[in-house]
Formats: sequence, C-alpha cells, structure tokens
Amino acid sequence: MEVLSNILLGAGGLIYLVLGTLHWVYTFYTPRFRPYDESVEAGMKATTPRLTKRTTMWKAWMGFNGSHSTGAMFFGFMALYFSLAAMPVFKTSILLQVVVLINSAYYMYLGKKYWFSIPRNGIILATIFFTIAIVLFYI
Repeated sequence: MEVLSNILLGAGGLIYLVLGTLHWVYTFYTPRFRPYDESVEAGMKATTPRLTKRTTMWKAWMGFNGSHSTGAMFFGFMALYFSLAAMPVFKTSILLQVVVLINSAYYMYLGKKYWFSIPRNGIILATIFFTIAIVLFYI
C-alpha cells in the first residue's frame, strides 16, 4: 500500500508541476494568454486597478498569471518531493495531508468555475490521486 501511496502522491504532484510549468511558459513565452482582440490588451495596458495607480491591469494580469504558475509548480514539486524523499514525514503529518487536500480541492473549485477542461481535468485527477494516497495510509 505504501508504494501505491508514493506513486499516487508523486503522480498528483507531477500533474501540478507540469500544468504550472506549461502555464508559466504560455504566460511569458507565447501569445496563448493574450486576448484575440488587441484593443482589450491595449485597454489593460492603459488603465490601472482601483487598488493602486502604480501598476496597470496588464502588468497585474501578467503578475497574477506568473505567481499562479509558480504556486502550482511549488505545490507540485513539494508533493513530488514528499513522495520521493520524505514520505514518512508526509505520512505522519495530518496537517500536511489536510493542506494538500484543501489546496488541491480549492484549485479544483477554481478550475470548475473559471478554467477550461485541460487544467480542470488534470487537477481533478491529481486531487483524486492525493485523496486515494492519503486514504491508503489509514487502511
């Protein structure tokens, strides 16, 4: 059972790591997150959020996408790390298990509400993997 838990935790982490890395690459090195309507991008570059005039909506958009990417990459890396090098720590820490499940469930909620099928389905799969891995600890 422990080997299966390791595999499932690592596979879930790998899904997040891959999705986060793709998101980062798409954000900074491709036009995939740019709007088709160029006037939308121009408008975002020309206006500020109500929060502050020290940035533009475009810079905020790019920053949010960048930080979102690195957050998913870090989360995936940590799950993969625990599965490969620190499984006893993860297995005995209810706090870490709960944090992984809550974080993944929250990403799943965001994916279902706001995103398209590829990241949403990947996150659903990763959440299922995490859940099964943790349940197996207690069987």
